[in-house]
Amino acid sequence: MRLKDIQDIFHKELDEIYGKNEVDSFFFMLTEDYFGIERFTLALDPDIVITKEQETSIFSALSELRLEKPIQHILGKAHFYGLEFTVNEHTLIPRPETEELITFILEKAKYATNKNLSILDIGTGSGCIAIALKKKLPYAKVFAIDISENALEVAQKNAKDNDVEVQFVQADVLSLNDLHIFKNNDEPFHIIVSNPPYVRNLEKAEMRKNVLEYEPDSALFVEDNNPLVFYDKIANLAMKYLKINGSLYFEINQYLGKEMIDLLDGKQFQNIELRKDIFGVDRMLKADI
Repeated sequence: MRLKDIQDIFHKELDEIYGKNEVDSFFFMLTEDYFGIERFTLALDPDIVITKEQETSIFSALSELRLEKPIQHILGKAHFYGLEFTVNEHTLIPRPETEELITFILEKAKYATNKNLSILDIGTGSGCIAIALKKKLPYAKVFAIDISENALEVAQKNAKDNDVEVQFVQADVLSLNDLHIFKNNDEPFHIIVSNPPYVRNLEKAEMRKNVLEYEPDSALFVEDNNPLVFYDKIANLAMKYLKINGSLYFEINQYLGKEMIDLLDGKQFQNIELRKDIFGVDRMLKADI
């Protein structure tokens, strides 16, 4: 069957769910990953034909997309900050907004030359933040925790696949009284960063099925009556375990920027900076100790 005809079927089946441009994006991601056929190749030769066996794989992906399964889960991977990460149902899919958080951290040029730099990522999930920072700051010692053993297995694989060393530990940050949980490290950190659960249950109505049914609730949602529970706990730990002049970085709920500033200001953090993401909403916050 011609790939061009299969593309037409994708549009017929999926445009109403995703829109034409996103369906095209999915289709070409699949043809490149499954068959090594890039978009421009099909444009140059619209009569490319694939085998019956190949048809089975791409139509299977179509069926999963019809159920709104994320394309990253279908492919088993996602790209983040120029790196490739394994993802599955146990981890959040890395998002472009979180790439901006990495850039925010890297802006402090002094970090790049500090060979004693130490970084802690709390709630690491796929490991994307910790691994991207280690890749960009190879001299740094990078540590990461997550409550999910399954997520940490994915993170460890991603660290190995991306050829970086990160020390991962399973822990529930809400139950931690200290950060003396890493081998051979009792020193304070220069940077603590976290993208914790921050979506209130009341916001579920705004979310698509591909998130609600395929990504882990424990990494997404917090109770409506205590939406800053993770931030409060992490900020308290940061007050004790950040070096003097160290920095705390958060990805935050776009609706709670003012509340986050008030939280950190009340704990005597300095130089609090709230930034918007590429979509123009409050998304990143930095504070110094």
